[in-house]
Amino acid sequence: MQTVERNKLFVASCLALLVTSLSFGIRAGIMNQLVIDFHLSTAELGVITASAFWGFPLAIIIGGFVVDAIGMKNLLVIAFVLHLAGIVLTVFAAGYWTLFISTLLIGIANGTVEAACNPLVASLYTDNKTVKLNHFHLWFPGGIVIGTLIVLLFNYIQISWQWQVAIMIIPTLIYGYLFSTLKFPVTERVASGFSTADMYKAVLSPLFIVMLICMFGTAVTELFTGQWIDVLLKNLTSNAILILTLTTGVMVIGRGFAGPIVHRLSPQGVLLLSAIISAVGLYLLSTLTGNAIFFAAIVFGIGVCYFWPTMIGFVAENIPQSGALGLNLMGGAGMFAVSIYSIFMGNFYDGLVLKYLPAGADLATYLGAEENTPMNQALNQAKSLAGPEVIRITLIIPIVLTIVFACLVLYLRSRNRIKPSPVLQTE
Repeated sequence: MQTVERNKLFVASCLALLVTSLSFGIRAGIMNQLVIDFHLSTAELGVITASAFWGFPLAIIIGGFVVDAIGMKNLLVIAFVLHLAGIVLTVFAAGYWTLFISTLLIGIANGTVEAACNPLVASLYTDNKTVKLNHFHLWFPGGIVIGTLIVLLFNYIQISWQWQVAIMIIPTLIYGYLFSTLKFPVTERVASGFSTADMYKAVLSPLFIVMLICMFGTAVTELFTGQWIDVLLKNLTSNAILILTLTTGVMVIGRGFAGPIVHRLSPQGVLLLSAIISAVGLYLLSTLTGNAIFFAAIVFGIGVCYFWPTMIGFVAENIPQSGALGLNLMGGAGMFAVSIYSIFMGNFYDGLVLKYLPAGADLATYLGAEENTPMNQALNQAKSLAGPEVIRITLIIPIVLTIVFACLVLYLRSRNRIKPSPVLQTE
C-alpha cells in the first residue's frame, strides 16, 4: 500500500504555488507593455487584473465546499489543466477579451491550488501549522521575485512578454506530474472527527467572522500594492518593478525564518506587529522619492511578510473545526477584496490623473500622446502625483488593522485554546 510522503507532497505544493506567484510577478512586470500593445486604459487594465482576483475566490470557496468530498488530488488535477489553458491563451492573446479570459482562467487555477494545498499542508503538519504554512507561502513572494527578474532579464535582452508568460509552462508540467504520482491524506477536519455541522458552526462563529473581515484588509495591503507598484510608482523611479522584487525578496527571507518568530510572538502577535510595520511602509512609499523608495520597500516587505500565511495559520490553529472550508473562505475573502479594490482604484487613479492634467483635458488623448511631447510630459507628471496618493489612501487599512489586532491579542490572552490531537489518514 502506498504511503503518504509528506515531504514530496510539500515540495509539489510549493511548485504549484510557484506557478501561482509567477503569474502574479510576470503580470505585474508586463502591465505597462500590455497597455501599449493593446491600447488599454488604466480602468481596463484594472478589470483585467481584477479578473485574476475574481477567479481566485470563486475557485477557492467552491474548493472549500467540495475538497472533503472529491479529494485534494482531484482539485489539483483541475488546477493543472486550467493553468495550462490560461497560460497558452495569454501567450496568444489578441486584445482585451482574450486577456480578460486568460487572466480569469489563471486566477481560477491559482485559487484551486490554494483550495487544495492550504488544507494539505495543515493536514501534513498538524503540530506546526502556522510555521509550515509560512514556509509554503514563501513561494508566493519567491515566485514574484523570480517572475520580476525574468521580466527584467527578458526585457534587457529584448525577448517579448509572450515568452515571459510561456516560461510558466515548465513548473506547471512538473507539479502536474508530481501530484499524479503521490498518495494524499484526507483533510485534517475529517481525520480529527469534526462533523460537517461542526464546520459550518465554526465558520459562523464571531471570531471567524472577525478574521474574515480582517483578511480583506491584509490581502489588499499586500497584494494590491504589490500588483500595482509598477504603475503607481513608475514615474517616481526608473526601476519601479525592482521595488516589487525587493519587497518580495524580504518576504521570502522572513517567511523562511517564521518558526522562531511565530513561536515567540504567537500568530496574533505577529499579525499586530505586521499591521504596524505595514502602515509605516506604506507611508514611506507614498512620501519618499528616488533611491529612498527602496528603503521604504524593505520596510513594507517586512510588514506584509507574514500577513497571508499567518491569517490562515491562525484559523487553522484557533478554529480547527472550520476545516478546509475555513481556510479557503479566508483565502477567497482576501482575493475578492483585492479584486473589488483593484477595480475601484483603477478608476480612482484615472480620475486623479485627470485632476492633475490641465483643465478640460481628455485622458484618452493624453494616453495616446507620443513620448517626450508636452502632452506626454504632462501625463507623466500627473501620474507621479496620482500614484502616491493612491498609496496614502490604502494606508488607512493597516492603521485600522492595528487597532483590531491589538484587541485580538488582548482577547486571546484570556481565552483557553484547545487543540485536537494530530492524526494523519489517507484518502
